[in-house]
Amino acid sequence: MRRFDTVISADELLGNLDHRDWRIVDCRFDLMAPGKGYEDFLSGHIPGAVYANLDTDLAGPIRRDSGRHPLPDLDQFAATLGRWGISNHCQVIAYDYASGALAARLWWMLRWLGHADIAVLNGGIAAWLRAGGRLQEGPTTAETAQFTARPDATRILNTAELALHPHTIRMIDARDRQRFRGLAEPIDAVAGHIPGARNLPFSELLGPDGRFLPAADLQERLLGVLGDAPARPWAAMCGSGVTACHLALAAEIARFTGPRLYVGSWSEWIRDPARPVATGND
Repeated sequence: MRRFDTVISADELLGNLDHRDWRIVDCRFDLMAPGKGYEDFLSGHIPGAVYANLDTDLAGPIRRDSGRHPLPDLDQFAATLGRWGISNHCQVIAYDYASGALAARLWWMLRWLGHADIAVLNGGIAAWLRAGGRLQEGPTTAETAQFTARPDATRILNTAELALHPHTIRMIDARDRQRFRGLAEPIDAVAGHIPGARNLPFSELLGPDGRFLPAADLQERLLGVLGDAPARPWAAMCGSGVTACHLALAAEIARFTGPRLYVGSWSEWIRDPARPVATGND
């Protein structure tokens, strides 16, 4: 049977909805209204899906030196995966409203922990509804499973390494251009970007329907900011290490060597006022 490790179409999910070894996770979330995602889940979700809260399931408690979405405790997250019925051997599908920007966080986390069979629903629940998929209301439970985490430290970039070697790794920032340039900052305390970083908003990797652009188009857009970087180390970042995962997924679709994830991202970088900040174009 085919396994999915990047994205899956709504039609492909419809054809496998009742597969006993598949698990579906709803990752809808709104940073400005944290309870909205779960409310929308209760109102209607893909049948059999469980709900993943970005703040409490896909991130750990915020520390004084961390960004807004640090990685959760490994044992706790493995237990969460088990509670969702996810083992090391099942196919996992993650979805959000449309763009995949939130679902990609779970995609990256499972890849980081050694689980390859994880895919994002291309176009999210909006694509599911357009394909004629039905919805289920109310809370759900899953038969518990055992998940063993096998973290790959090479997938992560931390602030200490970045500050020590700022010019060694090409940094690509997934935030929108207004935030990157320091013209607007609705979330974090300081506006701007890390000096030397380049900007590729995750939204520019999507078509108008919220689905990823074709692989050839993704390659072109990534090369526009990476130049020769596919042959040398690069890292993805954003405001708090969430939408940066979207860049990692796009790179995988484009068949590039994936980036490391700067988990702390901008919200961690600016914790220390001594760290340099740039504004304007990259």
